[in-house]
Amino acid sequence: MIKVEHLRKCYGSFVAVDDLSFEIEEGHVYGFLGPNGAGKSTTMNIMTGCLSATSGHVTIDGYDIFDSPREAKRRIGYLPEQPPLYLNETPLEYLRFVGQAKGLRGSSLTAQIAQVVEQTGLGTVRHQRIATLSKGYRQRLGIAQALLGNPRVIILDEPTVGLDPIQIVEIRDLIQSLGQQHTVLLSSHILSEVQAICEKILILHHGKLIAFDTPENLERQLLSPGEITLVAEATVEQTREILTPLEHITQLDADDCGGGLCRAHLTTDLTDIHPLSRAIFFAFAQQQHPLLEMTLKKASLEDIFLELTEQQDAQLQQAQQSQEQEAKEA
Repeated sequence: MIKVEHLRKCYGSFVAVDDLSFEIEEGHVYGFLGPNGAGKSTTMNIMTGCLSATSGHVTIDGYDIFDSPREAKRRIGYLPEQPPLYLNETPLEYLRFVGQAKGLRGSSLTAQIAQVVEQTGLGTVRHQRIATLSKGYRQRLGIAQALLGNPRVIILDEPTVGLDPIQIVEIRDLIQSLGQQHTVLLSSHILSEVQAICEKILILHHGKLIAFDTPENLERQLLSPGEITLVAEATVEQTREILTPLEHITQLDADDCGGGLCRAHLTTDLTDIHPLSRAIFFAFAQQQHPLLEMTLKKASLEDIFLELTEQQDAQLQQAQQSQEQEAKEA
């Protein structure tokens, strides 16, 4: 559906997007994740034809965004970070204007406006001036204009920025419903938002793609060996006697919590620690020592993001030091 090949965008000596390549399949919700300045908005502006590229190619459903912009743009609905709304108009007036700009006319235009108004929940405010609408309703209107023309691809740049918690949940639900009929690509620097909405995640840092996979696969690939923390009704010595015979425990730290309780922290050589946790449960049960708590460490999207960005920062720093050393030797 979307193919990006060796995309590069430079502003003088500053490289905003650096040799970016990826492919997006039809019928999923994808998330662009990265810190501010990672290149998310620049990439989206290039993909939608709003910004030129220094080099590289972007094709939408087989049409090059630079060579065949009209055909490519027909397949894209775009919500920029700041929706281009005309505040003195009503939502219906604005949608009619956008629909006509997209080539819709007559009964087809009227039907599509009615459809997107219903999809985005704008019915109760459709006759109000846009200037009087809340931020949440303005975002809904921005999504509604992106849906006109029934594009196959919906691109949303920071769709929940500035919204209150209730509005954020509503917009998330709307985006997930859109993913059933469209290919949706949204950008965000809010980790929980991407994790809640997206089926696949692209992580950008310094204009480079450093990861592209499902949250589950990223978790499996980057999760360090599993850790388990438990609290048992036992002494430190009893806890060690129960746990020491079990396999795959590489480190065991146990402390007396008082009141006849012991807290233990286990490091293992396993990424899937559920079988070991089951063995631990039965080991304590057989010795008639109640296991009161057991927590399995699981990587969050935040852990994955920090690990990936820190890895790239370290690599960039090492490369820079090598270049400086070579320059000194020369």
